[in-house]
Amino acid sequence: MATSDGLHYIELSKTPIRFEPISKVTNVFYDDANQQVFAVRSGGSMGVVVKGPNDKTGITFRMEDRGEVVSMKFSPDRRVLAIQRSTKSVEFINFQEDLTTDTSEYSQTCKGRSNQIKGFVWTNVNEIAFITEHGIELYQINPDKRVLKNLKSLSISIVWHVWMSRNDGGLLLVATGQLANNLQPVYFMSGAMTKLPKFEVDLPTLPKQQKQPLMERDVTIASIYGQLYIIILRHQPRPGVAGAEVVLYQIQQQKEAPAKKTNILKLEMSGRFAINVVDSLVVVHHQASKTSVIFDIHLDGESDGYAFFHYPVVSPLPIKPFKLLLPTLNIQGQEKMEYNCDLYSANWIVFQPDIVIDAKLGCLWHVERKLVPLVTMIPDKCRLIKFLLQRQNSKSVILDVCKQMLLPGQQARLPVISRVVDMLNQGYKTYLDAEMQALASDSAAQPDVHRRVIIDQSDMYTNVFSVLEDNAEIPYKFKVAVLIEYIRSLSQRDIPVQHYLYELIINILVHNNCFYQLHQFLQYHVLSDSKPLACLMLSLESVYPPAHQLALDMLTRLATANEEIIEVLLSKHQLLPAVRRCTNVDCQFQAG
Repeated sequence: MATSDGLHYIELSKTPIRFEPISKVTNVFYDDANQQVFAVRSGGSMGVVVKGPNDKTGITFRMEDRGEVVSMKFSPDRRVLAIQRSTKSVEFINFQEDLTTDTSEYSQTCKGRSNQIKGFVWTNVNEIAFITEHGIELYQINPDKRVLKNLKSLSISIVWHVWMSRNDGGLLLVATGQLANNLQPVYFMSGAMTKLPKFEVDLPTLPKQQKQPLMERDVTIASIYGQLYIIILRHQPRPGVAGAEVVLYQIQQQKEAPAKKTNILKLEMSGRFAINVVDSLVVVHHQASKTSVIFDIHLDGESDGYAFFHYPVVSPLPIKPFKLLLPTLNIQGQEKMEYNCDLYSANWIVFQPDIVIDAKLGCLWHVERKLVPLVTMIPDKCRLIKFLLQRQNSKSVILDVCKQMLLPGQQARLPVISRVVDMLNQGYKTYLDAEMQALASDSAAQPDVHRRVIIDQSDMYTNVFSVLEDNAEIPYKFKVAVLIEYIRSLSQRDIPVQHYLYELIINILVHNNCFYQLHQFLQYHVLSDSKPLACLMLSLESVYPPAHQLALDMLTRLATANEEIIEVLLSKHQLLPAVRRCTNVDCQFQAG
């Protein structure tokens, strides 16, 4: 497989979290809420090592081996560890500020003799929910007294569940029914558990085939463009459809409205898949072909009146090869050797939003997207810019694309440039309006999480339009046309044009002796009046004498430049007009 960086738009983080691999004596668990990996040796009696996104969350401790551990997770503040060893109860261990453990454990059993715990989730610092076969039990923990108090219970028959942690609580999705396709979302906030409307996932019906139940492994919850979605992998195609599909159900803002099917992602492949969400892109990994594809639901898709159908942004490509440094037997003095990781391994387990774990190798990676390779893979510049504007940390890439669109041999057509600058300035205008609204309400301006990047006039002038002044191979008519289009786009959105853009146009016109066109631009107010622009026109009098009168007319129209006008008149020894101006505005002027 080719390893050139330009052939990969998905890669694994360069510094994975390393942990002890799974073995006969070591079990490995992952807590997706805290993004921590637990390596448990001999049930904890030989030690438990916890590793997170940074070294500060690394914890090592021992605990008594009381049986096989099913699951373990820290509370959000890392002060209480919950451990499930059976289907009847969950044990708890308190941790001190220095991350040392208390000697004694305490536990809580679920309600009902025949009931069994299917899992648990921390919903708040001192709140935990048990998911059982017969419902949900929300408890409040008092670590000091080592007791739990039942806050609320919900009776519902549960087949499986999926959890997504959020800063203010989290969303629990439980599956009910014979085919597990009746989904009940439950939202948790401090001390509260709220049922959202239940909805049914449609399962494809194929001739002479039974409907297959919806599996937990095919369902996940993710935040895409600031909205919560339930993502469902549909292996069985609908009649007339080839390959699997990913179906997105959006959780509605109105609590009384059920989740709505909004998007369908066409994979056109079959087999084993895994899904990540990276920078609001749905990334689908396909094990058989060892490739990944990305979908952007904000790009245009076909609609059947109910949902939008999307195809991959670009063709499937493999994840960039990853090499790991592993210890050796010290042959020929080498302490470590490079190991080519097996990508799309059967040992891979994927967690949301962007986690890949290889428990046998002992690695946790973040999945990352690369923007630069995509520039050449998306030939439609308008589609490319629309895609890039929604990505985080994409400003330099966008500016580089805009710059390339002006260079000889890569020049885009003017209508394309017009649409591109309209997209840039629409985002710029939205940002300016949000800032003004924040100032008017006396509140701190909050960045818009849905708008990933803002390209303002200074960015364009410094990084893009500078090429117009420096590159002599670009026809001056094209230079002027591009700048006029940009100014038109700003003016249409009532964004004040900065004077340095006008100066750039004037300099280009003067350099090419296009004084008639300059005169027309000023006369018909294509270039807006301003004091800096008038001063620039005055400086051009030696090469274009009418510039003097054009500047005076501009200063007069401004109606706030009387002193400047008088100075100009006096510099030309036009004493009487200067005195008349003083008299007209009832001012006293002392010649220095």
